[in-house]
Amino acid sequence: MNWLQTLAVVFHVLLAVAIIGIVLLQRGKGADAGAGFGAGASGTVFGARGSASFLSRTTAVLATLFFLTSLGLTYLFSQQKEATSVVDTVTQEAPAPVTTPAPLPSLPATPATNTAAPATAPATGTEPAPAQPVPSPPPQVPAGN
Repeated sequence: MNWLQTLAVVFHVLLAVAIIGIVLLQRGKGADAGAGFGAGASGTVFGARGSASFLSRTTAVLATLFFLTSLGLTYLFSQQKEATSVVDTVTQEAPAPVTTPAPLPSLPATPATNTAAPATAPATGTEPAPAQPVPSPPPQVPAGN
């Protein structure tokens, strides 16, 4: 951000604070209406207010300056060429090449037969042997001998 942008942002924030202060200092129309009933001090409770007061003119000028600085800041920040986002500054690495595994050898084709296979194998009463024998625990030696 250069010095012109910084100056414009500071001026914009000061205008915003000034508008808030001026608006809070003004007295609303409800206060005039409340004073008008019974006291007789206000002749135009629901009528026109006449000429604008100093505070309302100041508010209008500050609001106009606020809108103009908003447009100016939009123009100043749209002319930036440098990256302003973290996402824009990150360099993206090229993806690693995808290696495909070697193809599996194809299984030999089985001849097609017209006979249907049995749904269940006949029960023989014996269980198949395990693929590897289970090792037996080592013998225990009696202690004290």
